[in-house]
Amino acid sequence: MTNLANPSQVYQGQFGEFTLTQRDRQEVIFYRGGLGLSALAFAVGTGLILWQGPTPFVLQTLTLLFALFSLGLGLSLALIHIYLVVLHRLLQVFWAIGTVSSVIFAISSPQPLALFIYDHPLSLLGVGFIFAALTGIYFKEAFCFNRLETKLLTPLVPLLLLGHLFSILPLSIERGLLAVWAIFFVVFAIRKAIQAIPPDIGDKSVFIYLKQQKTVNN
Repeated sequence: MTNLANPSQVYQGQFGEFTLTQRDRQEVIFYRGGLGLSALAFAVGTGLILWQGPTPFVLQTLTLLFALFSLGLGLSLALIHIYLVVLHRLLQVFWAIGTVSSVIFAISSPQPLALFIYDHPLSLLGVGFIFAALTGIYFKEAFCFNRLETKLLTPLVPLLLLGHLFSILPLSIERGLLAVWAIFFVVFAIRKAIQAIPPDIGDKSVFIYLKQQKTVNN
C-alpha cells in the first residue's frame, strides 16, 4: 500500500524547508496510476500477441490497449516530478508526437495499428517517440532510485525498436526482448505502487526556487 507520509512533517531541502500537501500526494498517486495502466495494457498486449499470435481479434484489441497505454503514459508525464523543466517538456512533446502519429496511422491505414507498425518499420520514426518518452521515465527512475529493472529497460527499449527499424534482429530475439520488456515494466509499476510517496516528490524546495526565479525573471 502506498505510504501517504505524515502531512505535518517538515522536510529540509536545498533551498529551505517544505511540507507536502494533499495535492502533492495525489499527483504522485496519479503518476503511479498512469504507469500502472500503461504497464498493464502493455503486458496484456504482449501476452496476447505472443500467446495467440496476430489474429484479427488480437490485432484489434492491441489498438485499444495501445490507446490505454498512451493515456496512462500521458497522465504520468503530466505529473512526473523532474527538476529540469526543459527535459520534462521534451518528454511530453515526444509523447505527443508518438500519440498523434499513432492516431494518424490508425485512421489512414486499412491495417490494424500494430500490424501496420510491424510491417512498416519506418513508422517508428513517428510512433517511436512515445516509447522514447517512456524510456525517459525509465532513465529518470534508474538515475533517481537506482532501480535494476529500469536500468535494464533504459537500453532494452531503444535496442528493440532500433533493431526492428533497421531489420537487424531475428524475430525470436524481438519476441524475447518484448517479453522481457513487459515483465520488467510490470515489476517497475508494482514497485512504484508500494514505494513511499515523499521520494517521488523529491526536493520540493527546488521546484519552489525555480518557480520564484522564473517569476523574478519575468
